Amino acid sequence: MDKWKARSGTLEDDLLKNEKSNMSRVVKKGTKNSKYAKLEYEVLKYDKELNLSVLKILLHTGRHHQIRVQLSSRGHSIYGDQKYGGRGHGKQITLWAYKLKIVHPVTKEEMEFKAVPEKTGSWKIIEDLNV
Repeated sequence: MDKWKARSGTLEDDLLKNEKSNMSRVVKKGTKNSKYAKLEYEVLKYDKELNLSVLKILLHTGRHHQIRVQLSSRGHSIYGDQKYGGRGHGKQITLWAYKLKIVHPVTKEEMEFKAVPEKTGSWKIIEDLNV
């Protein structure tokens, strides 16, 4: 198994955004101007040869660079993330919004949109997943 301690879990942190650098970081709870951030994750696949994991993320809050910051703070930066990680330098970040659910502001109808990246390049890792 990869270096994730659990195949699923919840990450809860306080995040502080630096306006000048346009970056956020995990800070001590109660830090002035920090905002609470929460997400749930599930490891869908781990490729030992590539040392890459595919995660399903459920956001409970929508903070600045939240997924990138929370994962990177635990040593699990997103492949291709030039701001918060070191792996995949020069590659496109492999962060994808697979599904979005919203309530239409006028009709109040729940709407759901799904999209899957083309399974090439960095995304070949999802080839055998049912997404």
